[in-house]
Amino acid sequence: MAYSAFSRLVNLQRHFNPVDSRKKGGDDNVGVGMIKISPEVSEALSCGRGVVALESTIIAHGMPYPQNLETAKQVEAIVRENGAVPATVAILDGLPCFRANVSRLFLLVGLSMEELERLASLGSKAQKTARRDIVHVVATRGNGATTVSATMIFASMVGIPIFVTGGIGGVHRHGENTMDISSDLTELGRTPVAVISAGVKSILDIPRTLEYLETQGVCIAAYNTDEFPAFFTEASGYKAPCRVDTPEDCAWLIAANIKLKLKTGILIAVPIPKEHSASGSVIESAIQRALTEARNKGITGNAETPFLLARVNELTGGASLASNIALIKNNALVGAKIAVSLAQIQ
Repeated sequence: MAYSAFSRLVNLQRHFNPVDSRKKGGDDNVGVGMIKISPEVSEALSCGRGVVALESTIIAHGMPYPQNLETAKQVEAIVRENGAVPATVAILDGLPCFRANVSRLFLLVGLSMEELERLASLGSKAQKTARRDIVHVVATRGNGATTVSATMIFASMVGIPIFVTGGIGGVHRHGENTMDISSDLTELGRTPVAVISAGVKSILDIPRTLEYLETQGVCIAAYNTDEFPAFFTEASGYKAPCRVDTPEDCAWLIAANIKLKLKTGILIAVPIPKEHSASGSVIESAIQRALTEARNKGITGNAETPFLLARVNELTGGASLASNIALIKNNALVGAKIAVSLAQIQ
């Protein structure tokens, strides 16, 4: 297993080594993109240790600076304290290579502290990057904060089977008319990575999201509960297709998916801790008001979710942001334990 992981890393380095792919003014070569894996993550993968991928959109677009940086550090620390290695994923440019007129754009898997601080300070200046945006960010040597879909892609490419996030995207409310459906759902249907989240963001249409995931063939398991969680609250009122009760249960589920080569992801939905759960009626009232404001302002597409989350936080007096931070930390705790269990059985 360790040799297999190491071979994947070697092949990736060969595949993404800079080549003269295009010219700019004669001899000025612009290097193509490559994946840069931090030494800590690389060593963990080569040794078969548990690794947990982390997205970067929550850092750049999820909360203000410096709270975003502190939260990111705390989440990584939780992963380490529970025996796994964190691998925050992002796209950053501007790093010199070889000679002055050559530069690489790095798809970073495992940010250094300096890179993490840079991303946090960039905030919304870093483009929110889903699958569709990757090639543009790479081609223009931009800065990208990876969403669930993009993080899943890069995690899968380097052999990280577990990814922790706050909550996944889904079918937006009134999605039957707007066709606004997050690429997170289609990515779960075609990328074999287990996503640990607090369910679906409650600003979305949860029952339609569950139906869409069923169509995509995604295994959905609720952790220590029979009911699918709703991000800010423990329960959504909808039964989860299956249940897992321990990190070991989750690990066997992931191992079976890998061995069967089904090429689909798994969603493990972890309820927010009871002490941090927000009042369902208060949250729903804030969501309805925020949705109305978004429609009146013409806010749609990938700008809608950040607006809704920020507005709900304002309307709840900061309670929703506190809940958001609590649930991502809890997900990191659970995800790290699952990663360790998976490493032990593989």
